[in-house]
Amino acid sequence: MNQKIGIGERIRTERERLGLSQPAFAALGDASKNSQLSWEKEVAYPNARVLAAWAAVGADVAFILTGRTASNSLSSEEETLVGYFRAAEVPVRRAALGALLGAAQTTAPPGDVHMVSSRNKGGIQIGYMAGTVNKTK
Repeated sequence: MNQKIGIGERIRTERERLGLSQPAFAALGDASKNSQLSWEKEVAYPNARVLAAWAAVGADVAFILTGRTASNSLSSEEETLVGYFRAAEVPVRRAALGALLGAAQTTAPPGDVHMVSSRNKGGIQIGYMAGTVNKTK
């Protein structure tokens, strides 16, 4: 799915996912900010030592190299979700995690949980509501 984006974009995506600046991510592999800029612009490419250092802090090196996540056990639906999640802006990622965590942590009986969503100018709000829903015509 993410094979259409280049390795430089995938490096940036992983760096941002880990919440690291360009200098901090480069420093993990004993490299400079200029090296990091070159890798993200695809002017140069990180070596195995740098990739190993990134993997040690949780970077998905398989994703960086191939555009596919490290886990071979993901369904196509999960791969799609991961792809969209990685491409999303931070507020959208937080909202998605909030919706999933909220759904997983609900204490209401399954029959009394209702998904509520609304589209407003500038965003989407998703949540769960417990209790009885009164439907009116």
